[in-house]
Amino acid sequence: MTIELRTLSVDDWREWRTVRLAALTDAPSAFGSRLQEWADAPDDRWRDRLSIPGAIDLLAVNIDGNVPVGMATGTPSADPASRAELISMWVDPAVRSRGVATALITAIAHWAATTGAATLALSVMPDNLAARRTYERNGFALSDEPGDLLPGGQRELVMLRDLSPERAVTD
Repeated sequence: MTIELRTLSVDDWREWRTVRLAALTDAPSAFGSRLQEWADAPDDRWRDRLSIPGAIDLLAVNIDGNVPVGMATGTPSADPASRAELISMWVDPAVRSRGVATALITAIAHWAATTGAATLALSVMPDNLAARRTYERNGFALSDEPGDLLPGGQRELVMLRDLSPERAVTD
């Protein structure tokens, strides 16, 4: 399997939609968004999602069949020098443990560092142990920051990766 990462633009919303709906179907409890919120979303909503100012939207494609197998987005914060955020991360279950997540994370971390961010942050559901392990292998550590409140009173976990050159993870 050969993976290529493609940077998407607003014009690529149809491709993004297909992968995002697959992600929400595969892992409904892993995201803050729900399939029913997006399944019948108008085209403009999809275009808007790919129009976050300063963000990068990546699609991982298995070029051996031109099949999308993953996605991730990097978004800047209000103070871009402090941190960026990794959101909407998903890898197709058929290709997990084959380096797709690491390729996406590495690309988002590189993008974040080039924007001047010192830290890359993400939120993960507390019971998503496989994702947490993947993030830990890619240089993230649990933070004491409280994540968003979830139904039932739990909070998302916040994980951080230091982007300073002396702390860079070799991927």
